[in-house]
Amino acid sequence: MIENSQKSSALVSSFQRAQDAVPSRAVVQGLDFLSDLLGKADIQINGSRPWDIRIHDLRTVQRVLAHGSLGLGESYMNGWWDCDRLDEFFTRVLREKLDEKVARSALVWQSLRARFVNLQSGRRAYEVGEVHYDLGNDFFASMLDRRLTYTCGYWNRATDLDEAQVAKLDMVCRKLGLKPGMRLLDIGCGWGSLMKYAAQTYGVTCVGLTISREQAAFGNDNASAVGLPIEFRLADYRAFNVDGKEKFDCVASIGMFEHVGSKNYDAYFSVARRSLKDDGLFLLHTIGKNQRRGGVDPWINKYIFPNGELPDLGAISDASQREFIIEDVHNFGADYDRTLMAWHARFEHAWPKFTDRYGPRFYRMWRYYLLACAGTFRARATQLWQIVLSPSGVENGYRRVS
Repeated sequence: MIENSQKSSALVSSFQRAQDAVPSRAVVQGLDFLSDLLGKADIQINGSRPWDIRIHDLRTVQRVLAHGSLGLGESYMNGWWDCDRLDEFFTRVLREKLDEKVARSALVWQSLRARFVNLQSGRRAYEVGEVHYDLGNDFFASMLDRRLTYTCGYWNRATDLDEAQVAKLDMVCRKLGLKPGMRLLDIGCGWGSLMKYAAQTYGVTCVGLTISREQAAFGNDNASAVGLPIEFRLADYRAFNVDGKEKFDCVASIGMFEHVGSKNYDAYFSVARRSLKDDGLFLLHTIGKNQRRGGVDPWINKYIFPNGELPDLGAISDASQREFIIEDVHNFGADYDRTLMAWHARFEHAWPKFTDRYGPRFYRMWRYYLLACAGTFRARATQLWQIVLSPSGVENGYRRVS
């Protein structure tokens, strides 16, 4: 405590010299508190190690202590502080659960808002597509693998991003038991990486649902060009197959459930069930949180994925078992760390092409997003589950493939 206080006092003095201003007592006390708190995770303010932070503007202290995660992210976007290895910074912060000790007010507000407002209503459904997924197909193509797979790869035997994504797609197909002539529904299909792989490798026909106009246009044009039996539909899942007449042998949903929201879980699983044949399988692939309490990260909600909500395993179980039997649960959340770091490396390499389009503040936002998320998965604070479900139970039991 004493050592950290001395360091923060020295830091205050350096700011006073640089800015010709005397920091308020509240700022001095806040800096002492923040320095002591970060010290618990072996992070120093203005230290020399890659995970230490360098504060350029003392407004960072007030913003972080008042607004927690939102203040930390916005201060970074403003250029008020820097860190060479944000991924390691967040890994250390989350392993020590420091986020639980700083200004919970913003997180509490998000939790209450999610409890009383349907943030994923039909009216709001297209917001995340417009804000995030419609940034530009060329932008995402520069960051993702060659198939444009914007979900966690499977790194069991993979040595690079392309191999990891192919391994994940093939594992999904094998878990579903795909065979030539089958029909697959992909709820939240993205740019269609699963549908294209399933059609090319397993001989199935596919229908995909997306709320992104950019994804739908790109996907349908690309499918027509290569002659694959896949179809992209721009539609909110709740409006799909309302009469239940369209049936599929299998249903998959890869990285979309995070946008559904707990108020809509029943509707989501109802869509999957009414679209699935009685002997079919449904595979749900989703990021999830460890505990039921807590809401959405305020910074992620505001700047990256509007109206998102991470599920916990218990909530998935409660909602899904009204329509399905859970056959298998597979957690490979640690693989999201490597996936995000691979995306970040590609993003940094491609950034010069996009500087004029998006600007420096977007660059800092996107870098923060990728590396903070990598640290979250590295700390095992967030998980990635693949869950296989069946309407009535697989006869003689389901056997997982790996």
